[in-house]
Amino acid sequence: MAHRIRSGRAGFTLVEILIVMAIIGIIISVAIPIYTKSLQRTKESVLKSNLFTLRNVIDEYTYDKQKAPQALQDLVSEGYLRAIPVDPITGSNTSWKVEMEDAGRSANQTEPGIFDVKSGSDKTSLEGTPYSEW
Repeated sequence: MAHRIRSGRAGFTLVEILIVMAIIGIIISVAIPIYTKSLQRTKESVLKSNLFTLRNVIDEYTYDKQKAPQALQDLVSEGYLRAIPVDPITGSNTSWKVEMEDAGRSANQTEPGIFDVKSGSDKTSLEGTPYSEW
């Protein structure tokens, strides 16, 4: 039995490599926008959850203390929250915009406090509404 010797080299041709690279490029160009949108949806979901939690805790604090909190830090110092949650859109826990209640509508009319909290972001959501209006 004689051993055959291959005269050609084993491997891929330049055309084959270019075709594979083109296919990979097309797949990546389709996947990146989908991934980016998915990340944005996740941040929006976390923002909704954080807003719900903050508003709920503000209501509990107001009911328990018969006055609204003067600052978000009051919720932490009184044990209603472990820490002020991070606004996922801005990436900071200090960017929350608080709305103070009117003195006439407050539980304790001498000390009006926080009535509502909103995102401090100036960006708009995937639905087209500004995050600062949520």
